[in-house]
Amino acid sequence: MPTNAPPSFRASRRGVLISGLAATVAGNASRADSLAPSDPGRLPLTAAATEGPYYFDARKFRSDITEGRPGVPLEVRFTVLGLERRPWPGARVDIWHCDAQGVYSGYAGQGEDQRLSTQGQTFLRGSLLTDASGTAAFSTIYPGWYRGRTTHVHFKVFDGAHEVLTSQFFLPDALSEFLYTRLPDYRRASLRDTLNSSDGIALQAGATVLGAVREEARAYVASLTLVADPAAKPVAERAPPPPGERGPAGRGRLGGPPPPQFQPLDGEARTRALVPGRA
Repeated sequence: MPTNAPPSFRASRRGVLISGLAATVAGNASRADSLAPSDPGRLPLTAAATEGPYYFDARKFRSDITEGRPGVPLEVRFTVLGLERRPWPGARVDIWHCDAQGVYSGYAGQGEDQRLSTQGQTFLRGSLLTDASGTAAFSTIYPGWYRGRTTHVHFKVFDGAHEVLTSQFFLPDALSEFLYTRLPDYRRASLRDTLNSSDGIALQAGATVLGAVREEARAYVASLTLVADPAAKPVAERAPPPPGERGPAGRGRLGGPPPPQFQPLDGEARTRALVPGRA
């Protein structure tokens, strides 16, 4: 488990309670509990989502993927079930996501000014095989954001060398907002422009990729139960990297559309979009 939580994180835990955000996170968890493995027979197949432009196989089998990257400690815990809704031991789970400033490892053209290169780096990427209970748990940091996307974690499930599921795990907006506006590791010159309620990928994927998030003493724990079909033959939907961004071994291509830009919501409109039930 990462232990590099800044003092401001420890102080912010009380701030979350005072501000009422803990109730929001609990509401998100309650919504996800309707899909929890207490009644696994009712679980639908997990929705697929685009792979995005920043995947590569880092060939890193490890539970701790932080590589010293600063941020709030987060454990991402997947429970993988097969079609019979029973635990799937030995499935390979890959995970990757951006750092606190919205930067991915392994690519040029990163950062607000697109001048940062992380080629050759593998932070916040890793793979694990599920245990006897179908679980794979990664120690990481809470991801940041970048233009045109809400807060998310990418993942894949493999049966041996056969890919059976590619999707994204979405985290609660109110918790993200609190961390992004209160902690130095996450602060940016501009407000996040895209929320869960305005992210087309999140809206299309729906409830099966909204997991439960809870607060523990040393980290937040984000849990998601996946139902995957071992016989699935998905075709990964890969977006090209933004202009000038090339990944490992030339993965991706130059050109392509720039990331979408939206005018961030502000004031009461932003609160309504961030907090469930405030619409």
